[in-house]
Amino acid sequence: MGEYKVDRRDIRFVLFELLDLDSLLALDEFKDFSREDFEIVLDEGHKFAENIIAPINQIMDEKGCRLEGGQVILPEEMLRVYQAFAEAGWIGMSHNPEYGGQGFPEVVAMSVMEGFIGGCCTFTLTPMLTRGAAHVIENHGEQWMKDLYCEKMYTGQWAGTMCLTEAQAGSDVGATRCQAKREGDHYLLEGTKIFITSGEHNLTENIIHLVLARLPDSPPGTSGISLFLVPKHRVNPDGSLGEFNDVRCGSIEHKMGIKGSATCELVFGQDGDCHAWLVGEPHKGMRLMFQLMNAARLEVGQQGQSLGAGAYHLALEYAKERLQGPDILQMRDKAAPKVPIVNHPDVRRMLVTMKAYVEGLRAMMLSVGYYVDMARCHPDEKTRDRYQGLVELLTPICKAYGADMGFKVCDLAIMVHGGYGFCTDYGVEQYLRDCKIAAIYEGSNGIQSLDLMGRKLTMKKGAVFMGFVLMLNQFIEKHRKHPRLAPSIKRFENAKNLVAEIGMFLGSTARKGLVKEALQFSYPYLENFGDMVTAWYLIQGALVADDKLQALYAEQGADTPEAQAELIERHDDARFYAAKLHTVDFFTSWILPNVAARAETMKSLNPACLAIPL
Repeated sequence: MGEYKVDRRDIRFVLFELLDLDSLLALDEFKDFSREDFEIVLDEGHKFAENIIAPINQIMDEKGCRLEGGQVILPEEMLRVYQAFAEAGWIGMSHNPEYGGQGFPEVVAMSVMEGFIGGCCTFTLTPMLTRGAAHVIENHGEQWMKDLYCEKMYTGQWAGTMCLTEAQAGSDVGATRCQAKREGDHYLLEGTKIFITSGEHNLTENIIHLVLARLPDSPPGTSGISLFLVPKHRVNPDGSLGEFNDVRCGSIEHKMGIKGSATCELVFGQDGDCHAWLVGEPHKGMRLMFQLMNAARLEVGQQGQSLGAGAYHLALEYAKERLQGPDILQMRDKAAPKVPIVNHPDVRRMLVTMKAYVEGLRAMMLSVGYYVDMARCHPDEKTRDRYQGLVELLTPICKAYGADMGFKVCDLAIMVHGGYGFCTDYGVEQYLRDCKIAAIYEGSNGIQSLDLMGRKLTMKKGAVFMGFVLMLNQFIEKHRKHPRLAPSIKRFENAKNLVAEIGMFLGSTARKGLVKEALQFSYPYLENFGDMVTAWYLIQGALVADDKLQALYAEQGADTPEAQAELIERHDDARFYAAKLHTVDFFTSWILPNVAARAETMKSLNPACLAIPL
């Protein structure tokens, strides 16, 4: 199995060359940081990912976890890595220093997190859920909750979860039956939750569950759900652990992937003694939980992208080393030498497809991380609102498109390896198995497409979406005549026009009462949106790369095509920037045209999907 390597060069390209970090460093929240601080934390984080986390990836898959006497036992290798991870402060990296966080921008934390996820996706699930749960408590809990819980969670002493799903409800959270009844200064909670990631384990001395449940007087549906803080062990006023809180793990799931992560059935109040405390106002639980869910959706999208990136690296290295067959132009020459399979056209097609998706998704994920920082920290309210609109609009794209295209990249990585890819020795089949869950949890990708069409396109009466389209129009006008990227920009413009047109068309169709006829196309529409936005981020990167490449040509005196080709061959930066230009040409020529094909089907409102008897 090849060694896991973080793509340091491209991550730094997005963070330091594509994004406007100076604007972040000018904000009060980040004014004490410098680019050098970011460089150091990236270097340390990526070394930790490669040297400490990645070596346990296959071990976690092979050993998995087991349930003994109601306690989940994880491999001891994970315990050692988790202890080092927590001591290094990685869990609360982008969170409040007042509660043990480091206060870095979210985009920097995400730049580091790619390495952690790609190194061992299973390992990262507990820290990600912990920081998300702590952040909800910090934002919406009472002061005593913040004082007792947040620091211990951000520093990794205690872990956290979110508990939504019930067996009879599935994704229909409004069908929740879990009940909470007032009992003095707390509530007594009873019910069972399923599919709870890290619901029980031996990593930490306490696990803090955020649980959706109903009060006795709650109205039906999601408007009647409240959010409760439920620790595995009660916490005394001085922060020490108290009694066991009647939270039990009934079973763990046996899964296709992420085998080293315990996916639990949790039984609350089996003995009628599970103490819970209300977070926020009664019946407002879904609104509060959405803060955690939306952050998790971005993390899940990055899970797809990061695993795809890891699989691409393994496939690329394999293709460069694996000798098989002569060059296609010498196939009739029996004496022709064997060549690395990277020379074969169809293998190159797969590798370049993987490269385009991975780099486009990386730019998308980190850009949205940047928008999160600006939405949270910018002093101007209108600017904050504008960035928040971008975050909300693009979250279902990051989650669903990131998960599915990451899976596609893992699939292609197996194909590059051929029969060896189907075997466990080479690692790529584990990437694919670990990646599949990203399309399912935190709201399946079909639900994300419904969210895009039903909520996000109509936010503020459509103003957010139309503002986004206007921003893209301005971008196109600014760069339309670019000497080298004009063809790609034109293809992008065509795709953008179709995404805007079909979005309005499907909305109009639904308003006419043809709701199912419109919503049958929700996922193809999300695919179109994802292709279009990915092209936009690739073009942004190519514009930066072209400026840098032209500067290198001038600096090196490479003023002829031959001299430029020679520079690209021998100069790492020139090679990197030139590849950006070819990658965007490939994506907009080979992949982006799918937008038009799907759009034709959507415009037809073809009834076959709804008409076929099943």
